[in-house]
Amino acid sequence: MARLLIDEEACTGCGACVEECPFGALEMKGDMVMVNEKCTFCGACIDVCPVEALSLEKEAKEAEGIDISEYKDVWVFIEHKGEKIANVSLELLGEGKKLANALGCKLCGMLMGDGVDHCAQEAIKYGADMVYLTESPVLNEYRTDSYAAGAVLLIKKYKPDIVIFGATTQGRDFAGTVATTIYTGLTADCTGLDIDSETKLLKQTRPAFGGNIMATILCQKRRPQMATVRPKVFAMPERDDSRTGEIVREQLPMSEDQVRTKILDFSQVAETVNLVDAEIIVSGGRGLGGPENFAVIRELANVLGGAVGASRAAVDAGWMPYEHQVGQTGRTVRPKIYIACGISGAIQHQAGMKTSDIIVAINKDPEAPIFKIATYGIVADLFQAVPMLIQEFKKRLGK
Repeated sequence: MARLLIDEEACTGCGACVEECPFGALEMKGDMVMVNEKCTFCGACIDVCPVEALSLEKEAKEAEGIDISEYKDVWVFIEHKGEKIANVSLELLGEGKKLANALGCKLCGMLMGDGVDHCAQEAIKYGADMVYLTESPVLNEYRTDSYAAGAVLLIKKYKPDIVIFGATTQGRDFAGTVATTIYTGLTADCTGLDIDSETKLLKQTRPAFGGNIMATILCQKRRPQMATVRPKVFAMPERDDSRTGEIVREQLPMSEDQVRTKILDFSQVAETVNLVDAEIIVSGGRGLGGPENFAVIRELANVLGGAVGASRAAVDAGWMPYEHQVGQTGRTVRPKIYIACGISGAIQHQAGMKTSDIIVAINKDPEAPIFKIATYGIVADLFQAVPMLIQEFKKRLGK
């Protein structure tokens, strides 16, 4: 665990660190600063010390020093923007319920923000038994310092066994900061979660070595067990308006001037592709033969109002940007319709799209693996089949 070290010879007793600490963990005893049990090792005091008398030392804590039996329940971080909970958080509530049932414990939400009671109620409707809610004006918008401070306080006080986050831009930043602060493990970008029937440990599965193998990771000696999970890996649970649950409220002892970052403005940047939320995706693979031939894929996607995807082979060849890649090392998608053109269907690609509602495969090789999971298969040259589909869809859609 971490330790805050105080150099008694260098300390001048100026008190700058005491004023800076957001948790009241530092106090003056005579001319010397002292640290108490409230310290979360955030490092804020180190930055303001004018004589560099404070330092943070992290040391390994022996496994027997952690009483794993004190940790219980499955927590899901409830990510939200404005009044809407992120879909990945709702998906994780559905999967979290399965984990909690396997362990015989509660499913809890971890929610932070300002005026977000409605999100707490919504999390309960989607499966949470309890929601740990921390509200403060400094939590109105996501910032690493304030959110991580709130999460660390909750985790230290209530000791969850498992904490899972969406593998979003926010979730990855947030989970990494929390894990390093409380000195536990974190498995990133998981595509599968399960409970080991013998050890009751969380089995965290993710692609490794460029997606060529699937690694299952266990966190045996630290708690909580933490993971981030890609959006669309798990199905969205059903909303149940009859569900009720408990909301536990906690205060964040942090003021605005104690947060190191300030939000000046938001700039809306046009997104080139949004595969995660697309209901129709048309993907191209090695069978297209070159980047210029993706024009036919784009045309079909435009006619259907869908997004353009690509296999890893097409991305590795430089035919399409990485943002379009579907598969273990790209995006995991769950559209209503997925059209695979010139994609053989390697296991790595299937892992990213096999949960699509309807899969249409177009390939001239009748033995291509993609046909084994396809709802509809067309054995044909894609350069003949796709233009025919475009013309037919234009007629049907009146375009």
